[in-house]
Formats: sequence, structure tokens, C-alpha cells
Amino acid sequence: MAAFPPYPTHPPAHPPHPSGTVPRHAHWWQRRRVKYGALITLLALSGLVILALVRRETGTEGFLVGLGLAVLPVPLLLAAFRWLDRVEPSPWRNMLFAFAWGACAAALIAIVANSFATHWIATATADPSGADTLGATVIAPVVEESAKAAAVLLLFLFRRRDFTGIVDGVVVAGVTATGFAFTENILYLGNAFGTDQLNGDGGIASVTAATFFVRVIMSPFAHPLFTVLTGIGFGVAALSGDRQRVRRVLLPLAGLLLAMGMHALWNGSTIFGPYGFLAVYAAFMVPAFGLLTWLVIWTRQRELRTVREELPAYAAAGWLTPAEPLALGSLRARRLARDHARHHSGRPAARTVAEYEAYATSLAFLRHRGRRGRAGADFAVREQELLHALWRRREVAQPALNHAARMTAPVVAPPWPAHGVYGAHGVYGVPVQSPGYGSYGPTAPYPSYGPYSPHNPYRTQS
Repeated sequence: MAAFPPYPTHPPAHPPHPSGTVPRHAHWWQRRRVKYGALITLLALSGLVILALVRRETGTEGFLVGLGLAVLPVPLLLAAFRWLDRVEPSPWRNMLFAFAWGACAAALIAIVANSFATHWIATATADPSGADTLGATVIAPVVEESAKAAAVLLLFLFRRRDFTGIVDGVVVAGVTATGFAFTENILYLGNAFGTDQLNGDGGIASVTAATFFVRVIMSPFAHPLFTVLTGIGFGVAALSGDRQRVRRVLLPLAGLLLAMGMHALWNGSTIFGPYGFLAVYAAFMVPAFGLLTWLVIWTRQRELRTVREELPAYAAAGWLTPAEPLALGSLRARRLARDHARHHSGRPAARTVAEYEAYATSLAFLRHRGRRGRAGADFAVREQELLHALWRRREVAQPALNHAARMTAPVVAPPWPAHGVYGAHGVYGVPVQSPGYGSYGPTAPYPSYGPYSPHNPYRTQS
């Protein structure tokens, strides 16, 4: 583990650009373009194969109907996971990989493995009905959850810097499962439409309408809910130290087993009688969904508190302005900062502020892990990379964040008389609107030394 300094160093006049970690003379198969090209090719081939299999199963017309209906819940689910990921947004390339893996690779693995296993059981036992039941309640949960968990595992291993906690695990797992459910819904809805075409049914009493109601209206969160349990296991493992190897292995496995168990319970709900589905839905699915939603939101609030507690050290060292830790620890202030930059300097400035917020959050989490003895050997290198990324964006981001801090600063009534230190005559008898007050203009909420300066007798202890 790298040495962890109690306070960051002060910024130099011109911080050097951090050196890259990729060898200059790497082999061709180690180059980033080659790796990305191979991954994109694999996912594209998987997508083409699963597309052909689903179209052959449902027919062209059924495939188009299933595609049009299955896509409806996807934007809502993706927006929900992006909302949960607002504190430290995951890179878009990770989200695209997770969705593509779920929709293409995991779906292909599941449809091939499930069909093979069910056919083998039916041939071995001469009981097609029992084979279908066993395949739905035992084979499918194991195969599908393992296939979806592979995406979480790959990002956990190869995008470790972007995988820092429970929220990251939940978001990656949820997006992967959303992609998987999208492809599966095309298959189910397309087959239902084909059945209705054969029977001449239509309208609200059709199989297509019933399938749409159950899979898209009632339970669009089913697959994400199962796989999120695996993501939580990986997220807790990400919070563990490098020496806690047993914990880092057992926790993801425990999450995967829980995901398989809940998936098996959901698939087997019809075995419990005509009302088994509704009983499982009301007694297990809805409470589990509510509990996991509360857990993720609570974890996100803890992350914001970590930002407020860790960044003052960098403000004291001069990397950040005194107002920034509080602004970066508030989602409302972050949004105001982006809106301010967009209004005054356009969309590129808003993107710069968003990048600055993300890098600052990563810096706070990195320092939090280091303070708890869980930072890796590259702590110092990673810290300098993040500080350099902030430094390059400070001219655009810091004024916007300081504006947001002023707009969201709480008004606290002073416990002393009106003409005291913070009375009607301002700070230490200086009128509030007098020129030169504060570091960021006549309306700045803090004196010139800042709220975290050791010279401030009323500073907040972090």
C-alpha cells in the first residue's frame, strides 16, 4: 500500500502532465485499439447471431412487434440508473459495454445454454413438461445470472478505477440486466404475437397484451433487481482492502447466489397455484425493490458526505477554493454550477464543469480509501492524475461552483446580538456589501481566509 500523506502538497505553478501507464513499445495485442476492436467485434457478432435466432423464433412480423414493445421500458430504466449514478457518473463506454453485453452476449449464452440443457433433460427423462419446469426454475436462473454477472466481473477487473463502491456495482449490474431483459422481451412478445396470429386473437384479451402487462408494466425491474444483488456483492468487495482476498471473492459469489435464488423464486411462482405469481410479486419482489432502492439512495448520500469531508484537505492545500467542498457535496449545487456555466459560456463549459465534478468526486473517494488504509499502490500516481485533471479545468469550473455555493449556502441565524461578529454590520464590523469582502466578490458568503482555513476561529471541524 502506498504511503498516505496527511495533507496534499500545494499545487505547483505549472503542474506537469502525468505520464502514461502504457508501455511505448507494447506488443500489438496490448494496444488499446486492438483490445477495443476485438471487444466490439465480439459483441457485434453476438448481436447478429442473437438477432437471427430471435427472428427465426418469432418471424419477421413478430420480431418487429416485439422490438417495438420491448424498447418502451428501456429509456426509463436507463434514466433511473443514471440518476442513481449522479454523484460519480460512470463513463459512457462502460455503460454501453454493460448494455451491449446484456443484450447480445449474455442473451446469446442464455438462449443457447437453456435450450441445450432443457432438450438434454427432456431426452434423458422422457418428460418434456418436467424438463421445461426444471429448466425455468433451476437451469435458467443459474445460466442467465452467471452470464449477466460476467459483465460486472469484467468491469470490476479491467475498469477498477471506475468501480469504487456499491452504487457502481448496482448501476453496472442494472444496465447489464436491462439489456438482457430487452432482448428477452423481444422473444417473449414476438412469440405471443405469433400465437395471437394463429388463434385470431387481438385486443386487450390477447396473449400479447397479457405478456406486455406482466413483463413491461408490472415487472420491468425484475431482471435488474436480480442482477443488482450480484452488483452489490462486487460493490462491497470494491470497498475491501487488497489484503482481504477471501472477502473480495466470497462477497460477489454470495451476491450471485442470492440473485439466482430470487430469480428461481420468480420463475417458479406459477408452481404455487393460480395466485402464486401475485403472492411472490407482492411478498418478495416489491419489498425487495423498495429495500434496494432505499439502500442505493442511502449509499449515495454517504458518498456526498464523503466528498464534503475529504475535499477540504485539498482546499487547504490550495488545489480547490474554500467553497468548493460544500458545493461538490450537494447535487443541487452541482446542477446549478452546470446551468451557470451553460448559460454564460455554452454547452462545452457545462461539460467541463461536469468533468470537474466527476474528477473531484473520484479524488475524494480515493483519499477516503487511502485514509482507511484501502488505497492501492498507485495512490500517489492516481492522486496526481486527478489533481492535474482538475487543474486544467479550474478556470471554467471554479467560478461556476463558487456561484453555486453562494446560491445554496444555508442562512444560519447567529446566536449573538445583531451587532455582533455576524450582525447587521457584517463580518467583524465590515458591512456585507462593502468592497473587498471575501475572496469571490462582494456577495461572497465566506471571509477571505475561507471556512476551512486554520486561521478561521469558527471553521467547521472535518
